[in-house]
Amino acid sequence: MSLWPQFWKLNCGKCLTSLRPVSTLGTQAGKGGAMLKLLTRVDLMVRMLILAIILATVLPATGSAREAAQFVSNIGIFVLFFLNGVRLSRGDVANGIGNWRLLVPLVLWCFGAMALAGWCLWGLSAAVLPSLVALGFLYLGVLPSTVQSATAYTSLAGGNVASSVVSAALLNILGVFVSAAVFAWFSGGTTVHLGPEGLIKIFTILLLPFALGQILQSRLKGLLASHPQLIGWMDRIAIAIAVYVAFSGAVEQDLWRRLNMEAWSWLIILIAFTLLFAFVGAWMLSRAIRLSKGDSISFTFAGAHKSIAMGAPLALVMFSADDAGLILVPLLIYHLLQLVVSAPLANYWATRQN
Repeated sequence: MSLWPQFWKLNCGKCLTSLRPVSTLGTQAGKGGAMLKLLTRVDLMVRMLILAIILATVLPATGSAREAAQFVSNIGIFVLFFLNGVRLSRGDVANGIGNWRLLVPLVLWCFGAMALAGWCLWGLSAAVLPSLVALGFLYLGVLPSTVQSATAYTSLAGGNVASSVVSAALLNILGVFVSAAVFAWFSGGTTVHLGPEGLIKIFTILLLPFALGQILQSRLKGLLASHPQLIGWMDRIAIAIAVYVAFSGAVEQDLWRRLNMEAWSWLIILIAFTLLFAFVGAWMLSRAIRLSKGDSISFTFAGAHKSIAMGAPLALVMFSADDAGLILVPLLIYHLLQLVVSAPLANYWATRQN
């Protein structure tokens, strides 16, 4: 499949290097050197997200600086979705739609079951977490899957990589149309109001660049393929800037004081429960509808992973920066922990197949 090598070059190779055993660091280095080596094995996108959070904590964008950062972030989001439009082959989309036995249940799982789970967790967590952080569980539930990490772990586990790439990419396309509407419906209009101005913003920053990328695909796809590292950096920088702007708002809203140790404990417990529901539920559903083993692995990772690449930019479009930072907290933690869970799971499936 033509799409897979590009995604692999851009991101997935980095994901797989993070799965090497920690024992390879060696015991001869000091603790500082070992920690540095361990950090370099963490996925580059994760490192950039951590850096964005630290920078927002130490030097948040406020006042006129916030407006400038928001403008830069909007440009980055536009470029990000334009590049997604160029990369996703129309032929691959058509082929992926043909695998309806995997795609239809996956769409219902991602935007139905996971959204419902997020709605339930929003209600449960409202008593122990700040209201906007609790609302973040609903936002987490309505988001589509990742493309990069879901396909990387599917490949490592011996699953159907072609189905994983296309289904995750199609979920991201649907997410542009569906996620905001599903969130607004489940939340009853809380925080987000998708009036004409909001719809115009979604069209201008998300849909328009993707459509332009699809139109110019034949002219630009070769150029992107010849500069994979540059394009990969552009993707990551756009996402990191969106997280920085959103988290600056959370810091300005006094996130670190409002989330005490008890709240953090509840947050981690609830996210762990969400991960358990996502992975176990997706696997059980895939077996219940009698998918092949390869498609079941693809279904599980695509159904359980949640996309920070979609979540951070979309949050800045849907919410104010102050609200977006708090709402993104569950997604940021979930994104990091889904990689921790996926590594041993992929290794287990790969071992079983061998």
